[in-house]
Amino acid sequence: MKLFLAGTAAGTGWPEPGCPCASCAGLPSGHRRPFELVVDGVVRFPFDDVPRGYRILAGGHGLEGPDGTRLLYAAQDTTAAPDAPYDVVLVEPLDRPERIGLLRRAGLAGDRTQVVAVGLDHRVRSQEELARRLALWRVRAVPDGTTLDTTLPASPAPEQPRRALLLGGSRSGKSAEAELRLAADPYVTYVATGSRGEGDGEWAARVRAHRERRPAHWATVETTDLAGTIRAATTPLLIDGLGTWLAAVFDEHGAWDGDRAPVDERCEELVAAWRGTSRRLVAVSDEVGMGVVPATASGRAFRDALGRLNERLAAESEDVALVVAGRLLRL
Repeated sequence: MKLFLAGTAAGTGWPEPGCPCASCAGLPSGHRRPFELVVDGVVRFPFDDVPRGYRILAGGHGLEGPDGTRLLYAAQDTTAAPDAPYDVVLVEPLDRPERIGLLRRAGLAGDRTQVVAVGLDHRVRSQEELARRLALWRVRAVPDGTTLDTTLPASPAPEQPRRALLLGGSRSGKSAEAELRLAADPYVTYVATGSRGEGDGEWAARVRAHRERRPAHWATVETTDLAGTIRAATTPLLIDGLGTWLAAVFDEHGAWDGDRAPVDERCEELVAAWRGTSRRLVAVSDEVGMGVVPATASGRAFRDALGRLNERLAAESEDVALVVAGRLLRL
């Protein structure tokens, strides 16, 4: 089966004609044309009518060729278990990259599946940012006019850093960046370390917004036993975040105005678990070194403790970055 991708963009293309946004303004006209797929020179998507020897699959979104090669265009959530993974999956990743994780979780995309991005447009700010995200998600982007060789297996997935620490200020986009890192994984455990916001409507609304943004198939654990959770992990963990965890530890030990030795012990335990893990970890923490000096002794103690914890975990991490206004600065 030969798959010819005449166009790989969404809508009217990328850049979109007449669009003044920064993403479109930075690209030449016709950089990516609207999506168009031709199979073996005789079958066009959508697969409404196909010649003899071809078989329509997945409610019209999949196709099996005479040679047994199987293609899936995953524009919608598809979770029905196949007899075997598809050979090629075309996926629109920009709005809901977690769809890639669902495909892998359902067995529709396996280790040998070529996963190729289509439906690309100005929802991503630049070609460079697209390439970064697709590398995180283990998805290929090909130029318009590419003929895919379906006889070749997928290229080996680039190895992802085992431990990543993402720092940033309030509303910097650090949590959204952390979620991007793991969006295409089939199994993820989200570790929520803050309170649920009982009695505080504004905080409860923040928690609810985070929960609704997360992929529905992710597991969630609410705990302050971070060290134990890391040691027991069987899936990648997204920890959000270390600042709320440390505040809870201060509360648990009455350390705001008292003995802080138990807090130091909990931090030691966390660093040891972080250092020894074999699982992939992505953690979010507050960068506390750029604000004003807190006016209270307890505030300064918390700032110092979190700063030291960030420094120690960064020393044990393969990837450390600062998120500012949604932009990533690698450290």
